[in-house]
Amino acid sequence: MAVWALGINHHTAPLDMRGRFAFALDQIAPTLQGLRASLSHAGRAHSAVETAILSTCNRTEIYCAADAPAMDHTMHWLANSGGVAPELLRQHSYLLQDGSVARHAFRVASGLDSMVLGEAQILGQMKNAVRAAETAGALGTTLNQLFQRSFAVAKEVRSSTEIGAHSISMAAAAVRLAGQLFEDLSKIRVLFVGAGEMIELVSTHFAARNPRQITIANRTMERGEKLAAQFGAGTMRLADLPEHLHEYDAIISCTASTLPIIGLGAVESALKKRKRRPIFMVDLAVPRDIESEVKDLNDVYLYTVDDLATVVRTGQAQRQAAVQQAEVIIDTGVQSFMQWMDQRNPVGGAVSLIQQVNAQADEWRALEIARAKKLLAKGEDIDTVLEALSRGLTQKMLHGTMAELHKGDAEERAQTADTVSRLFLRASRNPSKL
Repeated sequence: MAVWALGINHHTAPLDMRGRFAFALDQIAPTLQGLRASLSHAGRAHSAVETAILSTCNRTEIYCAADAPAMDHTMHWLANSGGVAPELLRQHSYLLQDGSVARHAFRVASGLDSMVLGEAQILGQMKNAVRAAETAGALGTTLNQLFQRSFAVAKEVRSSTEIGAHSISMAAAAVRLAGQLFEDLSKIRVLFVGAGEMIELVSTHFAARNPRQITIANRTMERGEKLAAQFGAGTMRLADLPEHLHEYDAIISCTASTLPIIGLGAVESALKKRKRRPIFMVDLAVPRDIESEVKDLNDVYLYTVDDLATVVRTGQAQRQAAVQQAEVIIDTGVQSFMQWMDQRNPVGGAVSLIQQVNAQADEWRALEIARAKKLLAKGEDIDTVLEALSRGLTQKMLHGTMAELHKGDAEERAQTADTVSRLFLRASRNPSKL
């Protein structure tokens, strides 16, 4: 069984590109069926193909498992769904296979690959994606095992490290930016467009500052009223937005609309009615809820999810030690998953094992080189970078060995110690044979 993943995220693709590949939760089931049918036509048995899609404001990722990989076909399928050329998508995406898929999924679930380092919301979003795939009948044993292990690793990272400490959420960042524009948030009127999880988070943070007025605008009044009741807020229909936009000093929007719902003309009209008093706007939706041209208007301060990146990175330096601890937990999880995969696919004997060892070593090497390049780009001293690279690579190489030395009873530990001695200590006495 082969496992592969194709994705774009905030590291690889700009906001508008990510918007082309965003899938609402109610779109996931038919989209998964379409992908499975497409893969079956490419030569994979439909019933044997497993698929899942994770789609958030920061990423869209497709996870697949089948008897044989179909990575190029998956790339063409996703490019077609977003209306772009496969070559363009390839420039902004990443393709992963087997162990690399597991490592990536574990890092995503643990919040290590998020714009807000250590944020916990992504874990809930992954669980929603898994439930959607399961409901659609697209989840099989392999992907289910991958995701359940992702959740277990994320739980261990969360409980064993301080990865979530010092983090600033998107919601808190929005309030902080508003506070830079308005001296007293208790004097402003705030409009929230949408009533989903993200709006609930942001509205909770704003409500804590006791603004003069809070209004929830949503397509479904029942859902909007339910959220408004938590804060004693008013409600509004989306259709009434244009005529009331000028009444609000801060507007935060996050809906599942595929097209902008707040246009340039509506904001220009609102500014005239406000006699050029500034409007603070945050667009947390992907695709955009607010037309991008609005950002060019004087007296409008518009921020997107990507614009909040600098704010949410505050405190990241303090969490680097926790990141290293988390990576060790993830390494162990990856090894365990690959062992499970090997047990289900016992092929190749020693040749297969050698290939796997080489592939794992190459993956570790590539990861440490990438980190070293980032440090050099930041101006770090080359000796310091080399020291970090060698230490990181050594830790990865020896972590599994050290863990095995502490496992089992006395007899098992003695056997393991003898094997480790033969592999490392005796070999090191004859370096010409290395």
